[in-house]
Amino acid sequence: MDLVVNFLKDTFAFDENSPLLFTQLYFWVFFVAVFAVFSLVHSKVLLRNTFLFFVSVLFYYKTSGWFTLILVFATLFNYIDGLLIYHSKKGWKTAWLVLGLIINLASLCYFKYAYFFADMVENLFGAHIDVKNVFSMIGNSFLEDHPSIFSTLGSPADPSKPYFTVDRILLPVGISFFTFQCISYLMDIFREKVAPVKNILNFGFYVTFFPQLVAGPIVRASTFIPQLYKKYFLSRRMFGIAIFWILNGMAKKIILSDYIAVNFIDRVFENPTMYSGFENFAALFGYSLQVYTDFSGYTDIAIGLAMLMGFYLPKNFNSPYKATNPGEFWKRWHISLSKWLQDYLYIPLGGNRTASIGTYACIITISLVGMILSGSIWVAIVVLAIALIVTINCYKYPEKKKNLTSNMNRLNTMLLGGLWHGASWNFMIWGGLNGIGMIVYRFWKDMNVYVRSWVSLLIAVVFILLAKFFPAPIWNIAAIWMGVIAFGSFIRMLYHFFEGTAELKPLATAWAVIQTFVFITWTRLFFRAGSNLDPAQANEQAWMTAKDMVNQIGTKWNTAVIPNMAWEYRYVFTLIILGMIIHWLPEHFKRRYRLWFATTPLPLMALYVVIAVFIIYQFITADLQKFIYFQF
Repeated sequence: MDLVVNFLKDTFAFDENSPLLFTQLYFWVFFVAVFAVFSLVHSKVLLRNTFLFFVSVLFYYKTSGWFTLILVFATLFNYIDGLLIYHSKKGWKTAWLVLGLIINLASLCYFKYAYFFADMVENLFGAHIDVKNVFSMIGNSFLEDHPSIFSTLGSPADPSKPYFTVDRILLPVGISFFTFQCISYLMDIFREKVAPVKNILNFGFYVTFFPQLVAGPIVRASTFIPQLYKKYFLSRRMFGIAIFWILNGMAKKIILSDYIAVNFIDRVFENPTMYSGFENFAALFGYSLQVYTDFSGYTDIAIGLAMLMGFYLPKNFNSPYKATNPGEFWKRWHISLSKWLQDYLYIPLGGNRTASIGTYACIITISLVGMILSGSIWVAIVVLAIALIVTINCYKYPEKKKNLTSNMNRLNTMLLGGLWHGASWNFMIWGGLNGIGMIVYRFWKDMNVYVRSWVSLLIAVVFILLAKFFPAPIWNIAAIWMGVIAFGSFIRMLYHFFEGTAELKPLATAWAVIQTFVFITWTRLFFRAGSNLDPAQANEQAWMTAKDMVNQIGTKWNTAVIPNMAWEYRYVFTLIILGMIIHWLPEHFKRRYRLWFATTPLPLMALYVVIAVFIIYQFITADLQKFIYFQF
């Protein structure tokens, strides 16, 4: 009997040192048990959804502990608010929607931005705020009044010891994803794109579906809710595709992401000054592969698991490093978030049409945030000055108004997208650089080949002069990069001048892909430096990490030792190169080997699965690495 009790306790208890991850053997035991029960109830829609709802809540509890209460609250509140929006008259519809947005965003902001708001108050008014975890305080107060519950929770016998820590606010795993999902539900009901879910159990399943709960993709109500009522169907080919996506995601995560992170990238980012410029440079470019394989690996597994249970999640990545410009990159990367920002932020701000009150409200807000994060009023002045210049030009040159305002909305969206990842100066820089890159490209593509050549040459010369007369590593890096762009533009200009007739489209595409990849990788310097940090210290520490890496990369390299370094990291570099080659393979080729695997006879497929699992787990690290986007 004691063995049964201990087994049940281990099964249903939360261990913060061992959260339930897709890469754990324990998760697959969990999934096999879930799927076994699912196979018995899959034909009864409500029973199936109810079962998966409770399983998903258990999964989240095993991942996040008592933060499950936040998820349950979000489910109950948005279920009720959705019904109120749908059944109310026009004026009340808006009121209930606004209330829903306020509650959802307030809960998100509390956990993600409490330290930022505390710093803002201190910087503006000089009043110190001691940040406390309000939910932990409420929990401790409740448990003090009910000491018998302590034994049930596995707490020490002494009830005077607080069960929850109140001096730190921890971020609930996946809160951004399920909050955005709830917002899309309320917005789609308000826009009459979908009717509210009548049964609370069906709605709970929509919010909590465990494959995509903690790191997306963000599931839109209008695309997923109709699936709630469909009967289970899984063809033989789709079964094979599901297994392929699961294996593909596991290989991406364990072989590529975790291995290169633990054995190289994390070491460099933790202390950039201990490593050479070449190592910092390689780590930065390796991180681009790591973050892609980590995040898309999770998505692949989520899509495969959902497909086995008869549900279809949206595609979240489309070979993003094949993009030929920053705008295209964001149509290929984290597609569910990009579409969410487009539909619920960019278009309401005015989109490609005009600037709205929201556009200028965002500009003012971003200016204040930038000033607070940087500690300099000049940041706000510069942002507001740029906005003022653009506004004046909109009225002075009406024919350019549409283009200028759409660029303002585009930059606002990317800056707010940066802040979505966290209240850090580095995330704002990362979002801002991506927005600027998208805007610059729009001007660049409208220039003829001669203007491009001379503009890029002029900019390169400016950076070379800055590097010569005002020496700094950042000018060295900028001078080299712009020099390469100017050289490429000049070659293209000469070819055009002498009326070359050969087809250069493949070469031009490859050049654009490489330049876009380099640009996106450099913006990732600020993204990675701001990740994996305690929010209370993230701003200063992240900035120092980024600065140290720039200094190391921009300082003269000792090229004589590079071959030895490359040999020392030969396994890591080999994996990075192989990963990028696979990523750049033509899509039709990838589709062929997916279909080949999916149509393989089952005994042979089982053999391939065993071989793949054996190979994958040869690369597993001592400590399983959490998925990067769990923190967002």
